[in-house]
Amino acid sequence: MIVGEIKLTTAGIRYIALFESLTGAMARDCIDEGDRVLYVVRNGDMGLAIGRNGEHINRVRKSIGKHIEIVEYSSDLAVFMKNVTQPAKVLGVELVVRGGRRIAYVEVPASEKGLAIGRDGKNIEKMRILAQRHHDIDDVIIK
Repeated sequence: MIVGEIKLTTAGIRYIALFESLTGAMARDCIDEGDRVLYVVRNGDMGLAIGRNGEHINRVRKSIGKHIEIVEYSSDLAVFMKNVTQPAKVLGVELVVRGGRRIAYVEVPASEKGLAIGRDGKNIEKMRILAQRHHDIDDVIIK
């Protein structure tokens, strides 16, 4: 499987260096979205990234001055999408290839659809960006 190519900006590289020095966790990816910074950490590094009582992540947030979100990486698409979609519960992930396009259908409980999509579609956009960068998925659809 060909994984989407990850291109980091200069700011992204600086944010990763800062994140790794403050938390001790390994960051695989970093996306600066203006008001928030998304980090994808190595599988198993989530606890290290957050720290006891959130002290590591709070140190990063204070240093950068932006909201921080952390997603734990997985080479398994279903596990990765569950990690990205949190705190919404994922019931299932189905990968469909139509016309050469890879589409991930993420099923969530009806009561949590709004949470999965997010205010102004921010969460679904995060899902699409990360699925493209890490699993070469062309689109993500919540069902």
